[in-house]
Amino acid sequence: MDENIKKAMNIPAEFDEIRPYSPEELPQVFEELLSDPMFQSVANSVMPDMTLEKLRHVLAHCKTSLDVQKNIFYGLLLKLISEYSDGFTLDASALPDKARNYTFISNHRDIVLDPGFISVGLLQNGFPTTVEIAIGDNLLIYPWIKKLVRVNKSFIVQRALSMRQMLESSARMSRYIHFAITQKHENVWIAQREGRAKDSNDHTQESVLKMLAIGGEGNVIDRLQELNIVPMSLSYEYDPCDFLKAEEMQSKRDIEGFKKSQEDDLNNMRTGIFGYKGRVHFQAAPCINETLETMRDLPKTEVFRKVAELIDREIHRNYRLYPGNYVACDLLEGKNRFAGKYTPEEKAKFEAYLQNKLDMIKLDNKDEAFLRERMLTMYANPLLNHLKALEA
Repeated sequence: MDENIKKAMNIPAEFDEIRPYSPEELPQVFEELLSDPMFQSVANSVMPDMTLEKLRHVLAHCKTSLDVQKNIFYGLLLKLISEYSDGFTLDASALPDKARNYTFISNHRDIVLDPGFISVGLLQNGFPTTVEIAIGDNLLIYPWIKKLVRVNKSFIVQRALSMRQMLESSARMSRYIHFAITQKHENVWIAQREGRAKDSNDHTQESVLKMLAIGGEGNVIDRLQELNIVPMSLSYEYDPCDFLKAEEMQSKRDIEGFKKSQEDDLNNMRTGIFGYKGRVHFQAAPCINETLETMRDLPKTEVFRKVAELIDREIHRNYRLYPGNYVACDLLEGKNRFAGKYTPEEKAKFEAYLQNKLDMIKLDNKDEAFLRERMLTMYANPLLNHLKALEA
């Protein structure tokens, strides 16, 4: 980047490798994307009504990443909601101050749609901007994907590093998140743990909170408060990748050292985007700053444990539960504990859905009983955690 631009924007050079593109960098990146055959092919399949020239014209009028989101991604996401779900809602009523910038920490179901739907929901709720997105570099398989996500306000989480490199990378990312909130006046989205919880047993990793507390000024509480952390609950009625997760669990059980391939990652992304999701609801809890204030006298290690518990409690309490969650729990336990929460028709629908997804799993030595139990657990865990959170 031109040094004068850096100076004008006051973006520290240490962030150049991981941050989203600046407005000044976008025209060049647009040209690189538009001339990439792989990007052209994907754009044509996702937006068949938009010719390359029309896309070029739209991008030429986009001066910022937010412009790109509003002019291209917003419409695409609304189309996905319309075609592959039964509707999406985001309740942000716990955040009356829309001028503040927040760090949304959520459970994690879909790498593309979780932050995409949050951004749609924020705009629909009258927030002035969307979220900058933490995304692992393991998913950036092709150069055009890495460019596209950085156009789409993503910053890069570097994975496969040595321990020393990992500490340096975490410190830089933390400094960047603090910079994004306090200097760029952006919102940030980050998952509560590395990777998705395959069994939907959503718990916040203390390491995520420790990373967030490296940057900023003052003590641990001051640093966390600077980020205006908001727990966000993501509730998809159906997880399109449920059968892929179950398949991966059996593969890990049966094959020593099993690891997903890049093709598996791409297939997960495709399936998540274009699979049926049923109803989708995201719920923002209040910002945790006031509760953090009550933790000032705690030892540092105790702070991270307590904050993780607080975020978990808020996420679990705010799940929206669907008939399938109750049916799954009863089928798993072999009881009728929640029979009053669903009709015979809803139970039959969920069981048919489950069998259909099990039939999609193509494995040698397919263990249907294990796979079924894994998938039922995915749908039961949000309910079980919700009930525990209500008792807390």
